[in-house]
Amino acid sequence: MATPIDISEQAGIRYLHFGSAWIQGAMRITTPDALELDYTREMMAGLLLRDGLNSDGGAWPRRVLIVGLGTASLVKFLHRHCPWARMEVVEIEPAVLTVARQFFCLPAESERLRVCLGDGVRHVLESREYYDYVLVDGYDRQARAGGLDTQPFHQAVRARLSEEGLAVYNLLGGSKTCGASMERILTAYDARAFILPPCEGGNIVAFAAEGAPVSRPIAELRTRAAILKAQTGLDLLPTLGRIEAAGSVPGATLLI
Repeated sequence: MATPIDISEQAGIRYLHFGSAWIQGAMRITTPDALELDYTREMMAGLLLRDGLNSDGGAWPRRVLIVGLGTASLVKFLHRHCPWARMEVVEIEPAVLTVARQFFCLPAESERLRVCLGDGVRHVLESREYYDYVLVDGYDRQARAGGLDTQPFHQAVRARLSEEGLAVYNLLGGSKTCGASMERILTAYDARAFILPPCEGGNIVAFAAEGAPVSRPIAELRTRAAILKAQTGLDLLPTLGRIEAAGSVPGATLLI
């Protein structure tokens, strides 16, 4: 059965719904490349953990895989601010792709951006590419992640990460299965994962690493966040404050 797609607008923000009041994505009409929802902003925190916008030449990420298109928020932000990145996007629902193009300013496909209609699990399992940044944000109308929240999928994602690879998962913090989801991620990456405190909308963002260790003192992350804000307008300083307040970084250093 096809997914029912609804679009609403309020106070200058356009929302995507899958046949319910549940918000699947949002875009501020005057700034379509900005990240409107708090969890999408936090999924970009990988830019603080690896050397990309904070270094000369923009070395990271070079190759990006995004599983779940939604309103193309992550795509548009990276397309604008990381012009060196080559992105693949996998979306299972044709109607979502149509709506993203028509109502949410999805950039045209090019050498920098390729959009595939298909199953994200199968795409990862069959891929032979290696990615620096894998962003997983796929849910159906009942807020179920299906095969995107399984041990084999997480292990397959890890196998496709480069030596500087990071995988990022959007988890629904209020769901009964969130704890089990976090355990699957921790197991798949041999505990090389960091779980952010729940953001205001209730989502929980999990980062997992492969290859080169991540070791960033909070003081350094604050400096990098200030640079990121100046370059892109994305403010992750509140996220770092929540991490410190939650006591998530003993010794004031984030390690993955």
